[in-house]
Amino acid sequence: MNLQERTIVHMDLDTFFVSVQRLLDSRLNNNPVIIGGLSDRGVVASCSYEARRSGVHSAMPMRMALNLCREAIVIRGDMDLYSKYSKLVTEVIAEKAPVYEKASIDEHYLDISGLDRFFGAYKWTHELRERIIAETGLPISFGLSVNKTVSKIATGEAKPNGERQVENHLVQPFLNPLPIRKIPMVGEKTCLLLRSMGVSTIQTLASIPLEMMTSLLGKSGIDIWRKANGIDFTPVVPYSEEKSISTERTFETDTIDVQMMTQLLTAMTEKLCFKLRKKEKLASVVTVKIRYANFDTHTLQKKIAYTSLDHVLIATARDLFARLYERRMLIRLVGVKLSGLVQGAQQLNLFDNNEKQVKLYLSMDQIRQRYGSGAIQRASGIISK
Repeated sequence: MNLQERTIVHMDLDTFFVSVQRLLDSRLNNNPVIIGGLSDRGVVASCSYEARRSGVHSAMPMRMALNLCREAIVIRGDMDLYSKYSKLVTEVIAEKAPVYEKASIDEHYLDISGLDRFFGAYKWTHELRERIIAETGLPISFGLSVNKTVSKIATGEAKPNGERQVENHLVQPFLNPLPIRKIPMVGEKTCLLLRSMGVSTIQTLASIPLEMMTSLLGKSGIDIWRKANGIDFTPVVPYSEEKSISTERTFETDTIDVQMMTQLLTAMTEKLCFKLRKKEKLASVVTVKIRYANFDTHTLQKKIAYTSLDHVLIATARDLFARLYERRMLIRLVGVKLSGLVQGAQQLNLFDNNEKQVKLYLSMDQIRQRYGSGAIQRASGIISK
């Protein structure tokens, strides 16, 4: 099958955090709601459409958001609750979809190519959306088209709580009048650069010679040009809770030094967290592994709310190690694995951390990007010589 003749669905839960909170408290309905840190140093994690109309958006400092929308109801948020509802939605999709990809905590891609011969793609997707709403109570929108890019843009045009199909012959007429910021991966800086050149619509962007886009933006310029022309060969990657990143250390000499092993575990987890954030992924399962001198191997794992932040994952790993290491025998190996991965920027913990802490993480990661993952680390992960 020609990759441009696929049938791809993009499903996105509308103002996900807010919608979950409204399930628990109907008094929040039709009112401006902000999910985020409760102090004036907090950061907005999510907000309702009512709050957005006042200019509020995610990642905005809370004090600025409240100045824009003084009547907003502020809720700290509940990571475990949002993770639970995210998994409920995934379970409904997994039961029906032949191939699906969990792109983030609140969005999925489905490849339903071929289903139109039997059920009708739009009818099938509409019925799936209705089932998700019925079983979870959450509003969800979808876009249906020939590839991921067009489907995702179509979802944005269908919101809130709507449906939009863009057939193959209508792709370019659909894209052309839209502003360039609607294209996935066109960030603020790229948007400003293109606008300074007089490029404001997708139609204008699509007509720029590819060589000029390459010269202007390098490889990303090629990707943006293709998306503007409705071209995207990216496959829907089957979702698996088993996706993971891990690391382990075998000691030259078997040891019983608990302090050293705890420090090592801290350093190992910290590096894995940096890898997660670098790939813009979140983990929902932590597993710790130990191997005794007699080669007996034991593991212990814990499910957590989606996160990629050091202090959450390190604390979980250390707690698992303390519970796992009971026999007080010499240890040959320790390891840690982060799994249940999904794509997604670290938005979930914005309501758990103030603006200062968020900036600290960004600063540390910038140092690691420039000088290597070991350039800066927590003191608790430095092993005494």
